[in-house]
Amino acid sequence: MTGNLAATDRAAELRRAIDERTARVGVIGLGYVGLPLSLAFADRGYRVLGFDVDRSKVESLAAGRSYITHFPFDRVTKAIAEDRFEATEDFDRLPEADTILICVPTPLNANREPDMSYVEATAQEIAGRLRPGQLVVLESTTYPGTTEEVLKPALECGGLACGRDFFLAYSPEREDPGNPRWDTTSIPKVVGGVDAASGDLAEALYGNVVTQTVRVSSARVAEATKLTENVFRAINIALVNELKLIYERMGVDIWEVLDAASTKPFGFMRFNPGPGLGGHCIPVDPFYLAWKARQYGKATRFIELAGEINTAMPGYVVEKVAEALNSARQAVRGSRVLILGLSYKPNVGDDRESPSYRLMDLLGDRGAEVEYYDPHIPRVGPTREHQRWEGRESVAWDAATIGSFDVVVIATDHAAVNYAQLAAWASRIVDTRNAMAGVAFEPGKVWKA
Repeated sequence: MTGNLAATDRAAELRRAIDERTARVGVIGLGYVGLPLSLAFADRGYRVLGFDVDRSKVESLAAGRSYITHFPFDRVTKAIAEDRFEATEDFDRLPEADTILICVPTPLNANREPDMSYVEATAQEIAGRLRPGQLVVLESTTYPGTTEEVLKPALECGGLACGRDFFLAYSPEREDPGNPRWDTTSIPKVVGGVDAASGDLAEALYGNVVTQTVRVSSARVAEATKLTENVFRAINIALVNELKLIYERMGVDIWEVLDAASTKPFGFMRFNPGPGLGGHCIPVDPFYLAWKARQYGKATRFIELAGEINTAMPGYVVEKVAEALNSARQAVRGSRVLILGLSYKPNVGDDRESPSYRLMDLLGDRGAEVEYYDPHIPRVGPTREHQRWEGRESVAWDAATIGSFDVVVIATDHAAVNYAQLAAWASRIVDTRNAMAGVAFEPGKVWKA
């Protein structure tokens, strides 16, 4: 798709290739978002070229080895065998792709401000190889304006113009790792272009893969949509976390309250309390919006208050651990504490922004000997903020091992855990997820947190 074609001709040519499934799809970032997305396109008949700077991921994919525990890697090996998927770390192959989907991290820096370094580095990689007729779509969660203010100028630095030579859109990822009901293709896809032609092409591309596309008027609206979804969740989780603290003082069980409130068929949506927020999106996205709002002279008081409540929850859990130990005349210092569940949500091996790490840090700082058990994460890999735990391995699940700890903290309620065995083996249990509900245990053994 090279040559001196008019913008309308380039768009028409790319649209034809998209509809005929002869367009090659490039995906940058083969993690929890990029890999399922790549396989969704491959399953629908597109040839996909996946890019990642992590050589170990590329090698694992080529060998059919899983680095995402809940993801069925037989889909990868099948797509590779049928010549519909290939992974590479060679970004010089970007011109081979007709569409380039960006699925890279957008974390926070040490000051809780947006860290756009991954997006910026990816834009530079693309810009040096961008050719006329390509469609670029950002999927990474970010603040309104990123696609136009960060990505567009970076891609145009080589002389090509957006809307004339190449096309640019935003379509936020909505992955929910481990969710058996909703996957990449069944979750509606929001799409917004920097211009109308870009939006049309992105809508056509995703429309051939997902069951429903939701077209919005601009990339900014699409960016704001994703933030709104996750800010909504963060605020409501903060609400139930605060209610938990209030009701505890009143002698009321928040979990019984939520069970009862959930019977109302209208006007109530259930959110559960926990030991803090985890995952890439919910702990991060509110800060993205707060940072951007300050540039417009607006304070996000409601959002920031919710962030304060959720950020304080690990400290509350540690105080509950201290209570449980004090009941046996033990101090936190010198005690053996087991964190049950390292991932941020049940039944997956995703430990991004997991509050379990914060619990381990706080307990370790107070002198406890901390270990963890997680059937989905046998070994702690590299993390940005919790390097002290790298290389630590999950302990064995047996009576002698679990019984050797002074207290077990249920941070993640994995279905694979036998909670009846935990009740029989553990000396004391601090339950942040109501996982022990319905399990028989001795009086005084379980502390709800």
